[in-house]
Amino acid sequence: MSPTSLSKRVIGAVALAIALPFAATACGGDSGGGGGGGDTIVIGSKFDQPGLGMKNPDGTMSGFDVDVSTYVAGQLGYTPEQIEWKESPSAQRETLIQNGQVTFIAATYSITDARKEKVSFAGPYLVTGQSLLVRSDSNDINGPADLENNKILCSVSGSTPAQKIKDEYQGVQLQQYDTYSACVEALKNGAVDAVTTDETILAGYAAQSPGAFKIVGEPFSVENYGIGLKKDDTELCNKITDAIKKMEADGDWKAAWDKNLGPAGLPAPTPPTPDAC
Repeated sequence: MSPTSLSKRVIGAVALAIALPFAATACGGDSGGGGGGGDTIVIGSKFDQPGLGMKNPDGTMSGFDVDVSTYVAGQLGYTPEQIEWKESPSAQRETLIQNGQVTFIAATYSITDARKEKVSFAGPYLVTGQSLLVRSDSNDINGPADLENNKILCSVSGSTPAQKIKDEYQGVQLQQYDTYSACVEALKNGAVDAVTTDETILAGYAAQSPGAFKIVGEPFSVENYGIGLKKDDTELCNKITDAIKKMEADGDWKAAWDKNLGPAGLPAPTPPTPDAC
């Protein structure tokens, strides 16, 4: 063997030895798939809904949806430290799932026929409905019909709750803002008389400001919250469904509700039975 050939072989062996650890590291970071074993799992959540999905000032995550996601991830083989949280605004959820940017999303994600054309759902893990939030000293609003007496109602532009008010309660003065937090601030300041969206979202805001607000009346729609994942991934869907059932059976589901939404005075509902995948 010539010195030149030997030199080339040595250089090649050194390059391979350097490359192998980097290749192993790159393969280890798994953000998808139906089970654990990777370094991380990427989960979609809301970052701005107190009591449900909230990114706190110290960077930690909290809320009922967050606790459900963390439990499910645990059943898939991931510790809380292995979770990477991805903010998932409503309009981006299907795209994040379809592009593989998240393994699953739990973010007040209502199961609808239109969405099921693009993604699959495990669940429901929670059934809620549209309701009303008013100031705690308000006594003349107990349902949407009471809003037609020159009351101002706030909801978010382009939202399902806002559209329902337009369609079914045309006598209501509807004020639309970009975010529910802006609506809640307007309610606090007296600029509006009530805020409407899903009852659990309202409960989170009520719990954030104890004594300032209350939820009134009965829900006037039905929303089934599910965990969204890539369409037709039946294996992962079944694993998530089993995790939801286990969480409900062992009491962790109710504990998560009591911790995150109980302070709003909303009693824990009966957990729904998830549908088959």
